[in-house]
Amino acid sequence: MATIHVNRAGTSLGTFSEEEIHNGLRSGRFVLTDLAWKEGMASWQPLSTFAEFAAEDASSPPTPPFGTHTTPPPPVGSTSTPPLEARTGLPWERREALGIFSAFVETMMMILSKPSQAFSIMRLEGGLSGPLLYAAIGGGIGVIIWFIFSSILTSMGLFAHREDAFGSMLGMSANIFVFCWRLVGIVIGPFIFAGLVHLSLMLIGGAKKTFEATFRVIAFTQGATAPLQLVPCCGGLIAVVWCIVANCIGIARAHDIDTPKATLAVFLPLIVCCGGGFFIIAMFGGLAALSGHDWNH
Repeated sequence: MATIHVNRAGTSLGTFSEEEIHNGLRSGRFVLTDLAWKEGMASWQPLSTFAEFAAEDASSPPTPPFGTHTTPPPPVGSTSTPPLEARTGLPWERREALGIFSAFVETMMMILSKPSQAFSIMRLEGGLSGPLLYAAIGGGIGVIIWFIFSSILTSMGLFAHREDAFGSMLGMSANIFVFCWRLVGIVIGPFIFAGLVHLSLMLIGGAKKTFEATFRVIAFTQGATAPLQLVPCCGGLIAVVWCIVANCIGIARAHDIDTPKATLAVFLPLIVCCGGGFFIIAMFGGLAALSGHDWNH
C-alpha cells in the first residue's frame, strides 16, 4: 500500500498509510487542511481533496493551534519527501479552511522563524487583495501598539515642550495625526515599496517573475513583522531589521535569484531615498549658510 506524506504549515508530520490517516482524522491527529502528497502526484494537496478521505469531512475535528502537533518519525523504508517548492501556499492563502486567526498566526510564525521555507511555498499569483489584507492587519496591530506606547510616554510629559495641559494636548494631537497617517501608510506603503523593489529588479536583471510576486513578498513581510513592535523599547528596531531581512530572502525565493542580487534590489530604493534625503538637507543647509554669510556682509 502506498504511503502518504503529510505536512502542516511547512513542517513534515511524516509518512503514513491510508488507515493511519483515517484514524488520525478521527482522533484529531490530522485535519483535512493538512497538505499531503503520494507517488504520482504533481504537487501537494489538502487531505480534503483525496477521495479516500472525503467521508471524514463531517467528523473531522477543528484545526489545532499552530505548533501543538507532535511530529511522528517516518516509517522505515519510506520514500523521500518531495520538495515544497510546488508552492502550495502560505497558511493565510488557505484561511477559508484554517480560519483567519489561525492562518494569520501560522503565517507570521513561518515568516519570522523560517522565511526561506515560507516564501518557497508562497503562491506567486492569486490576486493582491489577500496579501494586502494580511499587511493591513499586521500593520494595523503595529500602529496600534506604537500609538499606545507613544500616548503613554506623551502623558508622562516626555514628548511635550511644555509641562502643562496645553503641552500634553498638543503632544496627543500630534500622536493622533501621525496615527492616522500611519494607518494610510500601511495600505499604500506595500504598493510603493514593491514598485521600487520591482523596478530595481528590472534594472539589475533579477525580475524573473511579475510585479504581483514582488508585492506579495513585501505585503506578507510587513504583516508578519509589524506586530514585533509589541516588544518593549527595541520592538520597532527589531521589526524594521527583520522586515528587511525577510524581504531579501523572500525576493530571492519568489524570483528564483541569488540572495545577494535580491538584497541589492531591496536596498537600492533605501539607498536612493536616504541619499536623496541627505542631499536635500545638505543643499538647504548650504543655502542657509550662504544666505547667512551674505546677510552678515
